[in-house]
Amino acid sequence: MSETHDDAADLLEAGRLLFAGPADFYAAAQVLDRLPPMEGVEIAFAGRSNVGKSSLINALTGRNTLARTSHTPGRTQQLNFFRIGERLSLVDMPGYGYAAVEKAKVEAWTRLIHSYLKGRANLARVFMLIDARHGFKSIDTDVLDGLDKAAVSYQVVLTKGDSLKKGEVASRIAGIEAGLAKRPAAYPQVILTSSRDDSGVPDLRAAIAKLVVERGA
Repeated sequence: MSETHDDAADLLEAGRLLFAGPADFYAAAQVLDRLPPMEGVEIAFAGRSNVGKSSLINALTGRNTLARTSHTPGRTQQLNFFRIGERLSLVDMPGYGYAAVEKAKVEAWTRLIHSYLKGRANLARVFMLIDARHGFKSIDTDVLDGLDKAAVSYQVVLTKGDSLKKGEVASRIAGIEAGLAKRPAAYPQVILTSSRDDSGVPDLRAAIAKLVVERGA
């Protein structure tokens, strides 16, 4: 059932209020036994190195320095946890696909991420960030295959949407949604965002607010 205009407006306002309160970094984990206790609702952000995860988290919270951003791909080497108010945590996952990172380190990250995804009962959704300019690459589809196999709910968020020409937007979204239609754990709707001009950010806040409500947090 599609949402009515009033429902959509209510969710936009709920999202605005959810992210208008306190937002703080509170934990980091490089190994499984350092994960914080499971409290409230968790939302995780995954994507290739330099896809803009940290920038999008900063845009969501309206705090330019909450999540560490870097021009050096592969810098985030741990799971970083940010508490949003009393009901929600955002998790910035290590970026993948950067060849300059040592193989042993990549394998350690991969084990941590897989263990985290399988073991967090309060994880409501993984937002898979994809660069809008390039769409899916083979390494992205490998990650999606893993999420499908683990039955972890995920939704694709396109970043750097301001880099697309207006005529390219509809075809890029349609192509990605067609690819997701056959994936069992994928949420069908794609969200186009830009942390540079904040386009799509209110829609992403609304999607997160809806998950918080559905989880009864």
